[in-house]
Amino acid sequence: MKYSSDEDHALDEPNVKVILLGDSAVGKSKLVERYLINNYEPRRLSTYALTLYRKNVTLGDDGNPIKVDFWDTAGQEKFNSMHPSYYYKAHVCILVFDVTRKSTYLNLKHWYEELRHYCPNIPCILVANKCDVNYMVTRKSFKFPKENNVPFFFVSSADGTNVVKVFEEAICAGLEQRKYGEKDFLSECLELFENDVAVDESEAPVA
Repeated sequence: MKYSSDEDHALDEPNVKVILLGDSAVGKSKLVERYLINNYEPRRLSTYALTLYRKNVTLGDDGNPIKVDFWDTAGQEKFNSMHPSYYYKAHVCILVFDVTRKSTYLNLKHWYEELRHYCPNIPCILVANKCDVNYMVTRKSFKFPKENNVPFFFVSSADGTNVVKVFEEAICAGLEQRKYGEKDFLSECLELFENDVAVDESEAPVA
């Protein structure tokens, strides 16, 4: 699959922006690719070392396609902090940990705190990936989703367990957020900055 660069393509704004968070190698990219199969358009955002997947999704019976962008960290999570642009205008977050690695569960606290710093209002869905390794794990109880009041699913990028369900839930939640949710502080600040730049350029003297 050939990647396109953001320097070569100006992306029009999606109906829904879905971001994925979690430690390296928890399977975020594999989950996206499992959901999208081959019907997607990956674009490398080289400026921030990110990967964006775009897909037109049809939900329900109205037949109207929804333009959805899925943002993947592409290894940037190794630095333990995402660039603020990753969160800009996000509508929903899928937070991922690996049920075979306890450290990825313990690190959820860091990722959730960072998410709420930039996007205090958007919905978040927690997923426990790689449940196919041992389905007995689905009988376990996890405190994090209860303490933070977030939906929780066991998923597997290997065999597809709950993958479609999670992404469709995320897209629906993102649509609701776009329609009814409040703007987060980061979006408001960056929009003010963009407006200031536009005013400055319009007032620039003509040579």
